[in-house]
Amino acid sequence: MHNHTDLPPNNEDSANDMTEDTHMTPKQVDQDSADTMNEDFASENDMAIEEFFAPSSHTRIADNFKAGYVAIVGRPNVGKSTLMNHLLGQKLSITSRKPQTTRHRIHGILSNHEMQAVFVDTPGIHRNEVRAINERMNKAAVSALVDVDLVLFVVDSDQWRDDDLLTLQKLGDTDLTVVLVINKSDTLKDKGSVLPLIETFNDSFDFADIVPVSALKNQNLDRLQEVIASHLPVADPIYDTEQITDRSERFLASEIIREKIMRSAGDEVPYDLTVQIDAFKDEPAHVDPKTGRPRKACTFIDATIYVERGGQKAIIIGDKGQRIKQVGMDARKDMEQLFDKKIMLTLWVKVKRGWSDDERALTSLGY
Repeated sequence: MHNHTDLPPNNEDSANDMTEDTHMTPKQVDQDSADTMNEDFASENDMAIEEFFAPSSHTRIADNFKAGYVAIVGRPNVGKSTLMNHLLGQKLSITSRKPQTTRHRIHGILSNHEMQAVFVDTPGIHRNEVRAINERMNKAAVSALVDVDLVLFVVDSDQWRDDDLLTLQKLGDTDLTVVLVINKSDTLKDKGSVLPLIETFNDSFDFADIVPVSALKNQNLDRLQEVIASHLPVADPIYDTEQITDRSERFLASEIIREKIMRSAGDEVPYDLTVQIDAFKDEPAHVDPKTGRPRKACTFIDATIYVERGGQKAIIIGDKGQRIKQVGMDARKDMEQLFDKKIMLTLWVKVKRGWSDDERALTSLGY
């Protein structure tokens, strides 16, 4: 049985007292309402301030949070870009079956509750530095090793080439922590054959860890993430935990266009092409002053594709412009997915002879 001693006695005097206590003049009512509104406003204001400064669920981090730079290195065409894209769950670095696809250092940022890994996807190291662009790509690959906390050395599961040894020699000149990533392990008919391969690699270098993966099929990437986290230093996040790259949308747009050309042209066009973004303009949603109709927000991108010879220009344009039209459609689709907005893309193809071996041209084109 509950003892309701906190309730007032049920009698007339009490009722009259309550009525008298709650009876107010109109002036008092207005004043009380104003006071209540001020209190409510102050309370809401305090809550808003607390909510603003409180960490969101997306940015809460562990006390022993780890963060660092991770260079992804290896010879051309071993799947470095594919590995980074699948680790991020987001396509940032362009891929194709051809070697030398990646020309720039690209930062991809993987963040979770426990760690942030800033991946540096590098061009493959080339033994034969024939043109200025190859020299710059080699410099970009080697410079990526400066000030990184960890190196992922990516090799093909069924091939060991001289270029692998060249990359390993570069790593041997440093005191960096190196993890060997044996990619395309799913292609091995005999899974047991990876064991002697691991022993061979381990005898050639003092690797901190060895992890076989299939980047394309997302196999064993969770284990690779655990290994990466174990070798990163305890530190605050380097970038905002919602950020996925430090590259601009202009740069990513040019890379997407270049990828679509290489995939479409096949072996017809060598790597004597580059893409320059001439205009990148965001237009907010508005009402068309001429028609009076509403128009959605849109980004207008103008890009020029530079090649070395007139024959290459004809190949990229294609019969009656069909190839360049398809390149534009495919590139626009990828951009809209990556940037999450409507894209209007205009492409031109121009001949710029000798650009890939011209230092001034390379600098002007962002190399």
